[in-house]
Amino acid sequence: MASGDECELLCLDLPRAEEVRSRLASDDAARAAAERAKALADPTRLRIASALAAGTELCVCDLAWVCGASQNLVSHHVRQLRTAGLAASRRDGKLVMYRLTEAGRALLAVLAPAMSRAE
Repeated sequence: MASGDECELLCLDLPRAEEVRSRLASDDAARAAAERAKALADPTRLRIASALAAGTELCVCDLAWVCGASQNLVSHHVRQLRTAGLAASRRDGKLVMYRLTEAGRALLAVLAPAMSRAE
């Protein structure tokens, strides 16, 4: 019995299906992209990424003040963004400066319209 979400008869258009299948990302690439997307699924990390996009490069102290969060919390979240490949860091004397990577900017750009609609 069909649930309404399935075809009622097998109607595979094999040439078209194979052509579409050939364009899909590999399982590994899809898994990596999903992990990156999960990294921005947290509201605090999303705000931190937005602050990095607006400020180009910021230290944890600045990010904490901008986001209204503790330095420990921000440090934890930027570490997760860095692990996901969405942020990068560099040492500047005693400061550690963070910035979005190209992947971080691209993923944030996809989410930006959804954030403006939520307001």
